[in-house]
Amino acid sequence: MSEKNREGKRTARERLAEERAKQKTADKRRRVLIVGASVVCVLGLAAVIGVIAANSGKDKASGPVVAPSGANGQDSLAVPVGQEGARSTLVVWEDFRCPACKAFEAAYRPTIHELTGSGKLKVEYHLATIIDGNMGGTGSRNAANAAACAQDAGKFPAYHDVLYENQPEETSDDYAENAKLLELAKKVDGLDTPAFRTCVEKGTHNTWVDKSAAAFRNGGFSGTPTVLLDGKNIYQDRTMTPAKLKQQVEAAAKG
Repeated sequence: MSEKNREGKRTARERLAEERAKQKTADKRRRVLIVGASVVCVLGLAAVIGVIAANSGKDKASGPVVAPSGANGQDSLAVPVGQEGARSTLVVWEDFRCPACKAFEAAYRPTIHELTGSGKLKVEYHLATIIDGNMGGTGSRNAANAAACAQDAGKFPAYHDVLYENQPEETSDDYAENAKLLELAKKVDGLDTPAFRTCVEKGTHNTWVDKSAAAFRNGGFSGTPTVLLDGKNIYQDRTMTPAKLKQQVEAAAKG
């Protein structure tokens, strides 16, 4: 073998090793990002649990509990996405102001969309208001109400993603402003309608959101997001990746 060929093979091996190292670093960074963000939300919940209790009766909605169209589960508190016949169920407790929830969405959204689209996974979204309790304000609740209004219009998944893609800083209560929520609705085809606007402005589902938030507080969860695959908390599994989630769901689909 010529010196030139040996050098070419060595260079190819080096490039392959470099790419593998980069991929390993990227996977580790993604896991650290998600877990690290989660820790912030968990510590926040522990630190302000007294504040949440003290404020539990303040600035709450009144009136009947109006669940969004198609909501199911206990007390109709879950917003379903995907086919009912899917063999795997992912339960997600989330808060649209929570940075850890945004980190989870950024990492797992493409995989979740792929699996729900193929009929192998159904997702049940439960909406919490932990950051309203941590930081004050009503952005978590108002955003959750707007998402429920989007569910009425059959646009929940798209609007759900838009809310995370445009999430303000945790300390900023931008989502408390209906004008902001209505502005973001324009990013979803067909959502910006008089019915949606009325639902957002009147807080049609606010009492339902409050009931969902109470279920989160009473559920013994440690923070948001809480992610359960067929009852198992996969968010606490530090080895979990989108690829591993896909593998588990596809294995279940095959029976």
